Amino acid sequence: MLFHSSLRQELARSFGATLVVLVTVVMTMTLIRTLGQASRGSFNPSDVMLIMGYIVLAYMPTILTLSLFIAIIATLSRMYRDSEMVIWFTSGKGLSALLGPLMRFAWPVLLVTTALALLVLPWSNLRIETMKLQYEKRGDIERVEPGQFQESAAGTRVFFVDKNMPGKQSGSNVFIATTENGKETITSARSGRLEHVDQGLFLMLSSGQRLESSQGEADLRISEFESYGIRVRDDFAGNTDDVQVNTRPTLDLLRDLSLVNQAELSWRLGLVLAAMNFVIIGIAVSSVNPRVGQSTNLVFALFVFVLYYNLLNLGQNWIASGQFTFGGFMLAVHGGALLLGTLWLAKGHNHWHWRTPWMRWVGRQKKAFT
Repeated sequence: MLFHSSLRQELARSFGATLVVLVTVVMTMTLIRTLGQASRGSFNPSDVMLIMGYIVLAYMPTILTLSLFIAIIATLSRMYRDSEMVIWFTSGKGLSALLGPLMRFAWPVLLVTTALALLVLPWSNLRIETMKLQYEKRGDIERVEPGQFQESAAGTRVFFVDKNMPGKQSGSNVFIATTENGKETITSARSGRLEHVDQGLFLMLSSGQRLESSQGEADLRISEFESYGIRVRDDFAGNTDDVQVNTRPTLDLLRDLSLVNQAELSWRLGLVLAAMNFVIIGIAVSSVNPRVGQSTNLVFALFVFVLYYNLLNLGQNWIASGQFTFGGFMLAVHGGALLLGTLWLAKGHNHWHWRTPWMRWVGRQKKAFT
């Protein structure tokens, strides 16, 4: 039908414009937050753009769902305002007849959302955590900048190098203050170089002095050395079993249905089911009086969207803590949203009003008394 094709074209324009705006907003907010985290040492400053891309990719299921929801509401609200829905209704069609053209437009978006939520989301989270972990576990010497005091990853050492030699494998005027096992140590040396010894990275100091004292005691031991080695990093592979749940593939979550895995699975599947429910809710919410301002309708729709997604976040915590079962929560939230959306759509399709049964009952009572 011509009406269906024009409806899908308008939906595509509204969806594209909304998607560009939302992606721009999310990228700006993510860039600001990522730069703040990089300044605090959580990320490598050179990886800011890459990490920002992974974060935006993780937000894409929510962005696509919100863009689709806003596009449906904006398009149908415009049709109500311009009385195009009157023509649709007078042709013998109701609101439920809009499900066909809307689903034909929405199914590619729903398919992409499903792939992003179940496959791409854990992969992007894994990449973010891997890059963050690699940067946090970098060697203490790698943290040092010439002319600046720098704290180690564990917070037990403070390094200072006056000047790096070519290649950054050696430096001059090295100062190290260490607090470990109740002892305070201050080591200074004329020069130092990095060497790999026994599967570990050592800082080999030359021509220096070492002061050692116990905390809370008055003893002080001073020693001089020609050569002294300090371990600054172990060469070991990270523990692959200690993985955050949001980085695990969906198939791994299905194989091990622990409470934490069920909670994460409820979030990923919830993103897909919420996107489907919002198509029905969008049609129902758009059914308004043309004389009412469009902004009121859009604000209410955004409130419904925020409420729905907050329930997904709360449900993830509830399932992880054992307060709700996975099946009970999914049925209550997503099944309830589907039921309410369907009833709301049926109300608009059949022009039901809450006062109609009451007025009929009052009319029957009047007839009974007369």
